[in-house]
Amino acid sequence: MLVIGFPTGALQANCFVLATGEGEPCVIIDPGQDAVEPIEQALRKHRLAPVAVLLTHGHFDHTFSVAPVCDGNDIPAYIHPDDVEMLADPLKGVSRESAAFFGGNLEMREPSEVRSLDDGLDLDLAGLKITVDHTPGHTGGSVMFRSGAQEGGRLVISGDTLFAGSIGRTDLPGGDHSRMLSSLQSKVLTLPDDTVVLPGHGPTTTIGRERATNPYLVGLDAPAAPHRGL
Repeated sequence: MLVIGFPTGALQANCFVLATGEGEPCVIIDPGQDAVEPIEQALRKHRLAPVAVLLTHGHFDHTFSVAPVCDGNDIPAYIHPDDVEMLADPLKGVSRESAAFFGGNLEMREPSEVRSLDDGLDLDLAGLKITVDHTPGHTGGSVMFRSGAQEGGRLVISGDTLFAGSIGRTDLPGGDHSRMLSSLQSKVLTLPDDTVVLPGHGPTTTIGRERATNPYLVGLDAPAAPHRGL
């Protein structure tokens, strides 16, 4: 699997491009602020053809470039229905302080085609099998994307649900700490330790490392249930 990642915008949100290899179709995940040019550079360098944009949640630092990327390549955007309103109203999901920072005005629009993500949905895009896990807490429509690498490895794009050493904040509009804890228990801690985590901000990590060292996960027991991993 080819994985290209780079931080975007003032808040350094990670954007990812996934493909089975060079010269193949690809999916783009979380095209944030100032993401159009680096995405185009990655597509040219690796000879990739985008087929869809996937959004882990609706916050503008992860979605700001979704309309130009989607409409410029004639591809759909996928987002959970609970966060779709933020595509046209990006200040809906931010704090008063953040809104004031942008002068109370941050203009975005929905791309031409928007499709819904639901919990447990299995997507077959660009030759990749991707499973959607609804993980409300950071926002009501937060999701993670699970996929299996050709080498047999496991990958999860966690958005702002899980970071290296931390988790997403739950004090913004739409955030809910109790739902976040439930998501961590049922959707994160049930993943195998060797699962590689590509978070919405910061460096790559693994589920095993976070299970052992992340202060928000240590002592948070996973439910007794069969393993759900790929």
